[in-house]
Amino acid sequence: RVATYMGDSGSYASARALQEQVLEARERVLGPEHPDTLAARANLAAQTGQAGNAASARDQFAALLPVRERVSGAEHRDTLIARANLARWTGEAGDAAGARDQYAALVLVRERVLGPEDPATLSARAGLAYWTGKAGDAAGARDQFAALLPVRERISGSEHRDTLTMRANLARWTGEAGDAAGARDQFAALLPWRERVLGSAHPYTLLARANLARWTGEAGDAAGARDQFAVLLPLRERVSGPEHPDTVADRASLAHWTRRAD
Repeated sequence: RVATYMGDSGSYASARALQEQVLEARERVLGPEHPDTLAARANLAAQTGQAGNAASARDQFAALLPVRERVSGAEHRDTLIARANLARWTGEAGDAAGARDQYAALVLVRERVLGPEDPATLSARAGLAYWTGKAGDAAGARDQFAALLPVRERISGSEHRDTLTMRANLARWTGEAGDAAGARDQFAALLPWRERVLGSAHPYTLLARANLARWTGEAGDAAGARDQFAVLLPLRERVSGPEHPDTVADRASLAHWTRRAD
């Protein structure tokens, strides 16, 4: 529970280290294929990815999935969660088209097993939309998120974490499809929600701030983007660490918009 809380609050490296201890204990006491042991393996894989090692997370989920299918069944909810995580970290490790295709297959299974409006089905649809965009179809991603958001709001509520993530993705792909000012305005509306629901220092809140800064610049205000990244970077370093990929990206963005503002 402590490891899960630490991961949920954004302390991914600490959560991963603690989860390694949880996994070792569960393997020793319960055995390597007990459902609780498999859950610990899944948590460790996810926290490995969250801490910045996407390829290792992908490989851990690839190793876990056939075990989960054999122990729990191919259509068990936990097996489908493992498939979703394998798809996600496949994309995060650099294979956007592979992630898109895995999510497309997963959506069909979840719709059949769980129903079209089950939150897990909606999450799979969101994954399909996101990796559709990352694979090169920004307008397609935007349109999928625009169709999905009102369903998620009705099912989960307007302040649910997944709803806010969907709003962030709609904003992002609105920008990527050519409407920088629209993306800026959507992120400006999203940021107070994230601060209120997650807190001002949560990584997802910081991501919203980074996106607001980016699309402020893309909409023509390079100095505004520079100033926003200058405020954001020390917070990101404190929360995620100086070498985390998000910190490195924010540092590069600050340099980029500093040059653009000169």
